[in-house]
Amino acid sequence: MKDLVLVLGDQLSPGLPSLRQLQPGDADILMAEVSAETEYVWHHRKKIAFIFSAMRHFAGELREAGRQVIYRAFDETPPCPDLASAVTDALAAGDYKRLILTEPGEWRLREEMAGWEERFGVPVVILEDDRFICSRDDFNRWADGRKQLRMEYFYREMRQRTGLLMEGGKPAGGRWNFDSENRKPASGDLFMPRPLGTEPDAITRDVLDLVEARFPDGFGDLRPFRFAVTRADAEKALDHFIAKALRDFGDYQDAMLKGEAFLYHSVLSAYINIGLLDPLEVCRRAETAWREGKAPLNAVEGFIRQIIGWREYARGIYWREGPDYVRHNELEATRPLPDFYWSGETDMACLAAAIGQTRREAYAHHIQRLMVTGTFALIAGIDPHALHEWYLAVYIDAFEWVEAPNTIGMSQFADGGLLGSKPYAASGAYIDRMSDYCAGCRYDVKDKTGPKSCPFNSLYWDFLDRNAGRLRGNPRLGPVYRNWDRMDETKRQAYRDRARAVLNAL
Repeated sequence: MKDLVLVLGDQLSPGLPSLRQLQPGDADILMAEVSAETEYVWHHRKKIAFIFSAMRHFAGELREAGRQVIYRAFDETPPCPDLASAVTDALAAGDYKRLILTEPGEWRLREEMAGWEERFGVPVVILEDDRFICSRDDFNRWADGRKQLRMEYFYREMRQRTGLLMEGGKPAGGRWNFDSENRKPASGDLFMPRPLGTEPDAITRDVLDLVEARFPDGFGDLRPFRFAVTRADAEKALDHFIAKALRDFGDYQDAMLKGEAFLYHSVLSAYINIGLLDPLEVCRRAETAWREGKAPLNAVEGFIRQIIGWREYARGIYWREGPDYVRHNELEATRPLPDFYWSGETDMACLAAAIGQTRREAYAHHIQRLMVTGTFALIAGIDPHALHEWYLAVYIDAFEWVEAPNTIGMSQFADGGLLGSKPYAASGAYIDRMSDYCAGCRYDVKDKTGPKSCPFNSLYWDFLDRNAGRLRGNPRLGPVYRNWDRMDETKRQAYRDRARAVLNAL
């Protein structure tokens, strides 16, 4: 009797624990494109195509390595509705002694799989996903007893554990963090690098045709499709980023420009999150570029921090807080998500740019997410769970374990400050400073309360006013509230009135 090994769509790594311990011939490998995984949120069509194509290519690699693969395609007859059905069919067709899998990345699937042993009548072995640098147990040991779970201190431990950018037990350059050097606005440049694209092969073209036929009304543009779907092509994309863009990534990582979707960003997160690239190896490649004098320290440190800092930290928070974390709503925000988050049809130039780009590319960088779409939702009082589901749906790299803490915690402060020390609320001045979006916008970023004033301006102060009972005691907001208190009542009421007009128009 053999084992049956289930491999999920974000587990496309040859070193996956459930694959690593078995020799060819010891097990059959089951992979399935199931409708349930395309429907629990309204996924971007590029995301569906990306995962299906990457799965099919990975199955081919496994077969070339001598593995036996049972593959359930989305368009086969009869279709496979969910993962449990795929397992049921495989167990019925074969003689298996165990079902083995690597733990899924989401509570939704983890809770479902907890009942599989009883359901299927065979032993179910769920192995820890050790493709992460920090295990769930290690994160809990770090977190236990701490009053505040700040990413910066977690990140320092990850630096020490991995040895990345360390010299004699101290951080390279004498500092852990070079964020103060990474906030320069960018200007248009004809020679700005672009992420390396991959021409779709026959497998990917078949998947694109499938997605187009089965999801004609799905969100986002399906073509052109230029994402890598194999490990080899993802490695080429990494090589290209290291050679062409890493050196300027640090300076301009917070910048935003009209017509420039990528600037100096790597666009590698989707490849890391489904297993085509190893996160620690990616960081080592970046560190090598610094040590060889090919990229400055501020760029490499900022890049590495996103991977061994924010990425690992978000996963730790997600699993520590449990499945109800996505329902946290500390500020009791209940306004529905505006339709323009799906259509991109709004006169606010910054939101139109970020959402329009998202529709086209299934991608926006972290400041577009945090300080444009995220900040607007925060100060407008949008239901954080609705925003969470939107982020999960529209971005190619979004998986709940990494997306939910960034949305519920960092972006929306819906966890009450567990993850972030203050809400990321801002007026239009921040966007004007870090982008060229405001030029030519229907709204005037310099106008505070007039009928054509930037909506961010009045919503910012209205947000602080209506949440004063919860936020006034936040030490980082003390100076802001003192500014509010110094305003005369006529000015404060003008902000409130303009905010009401903006919110009513939504």
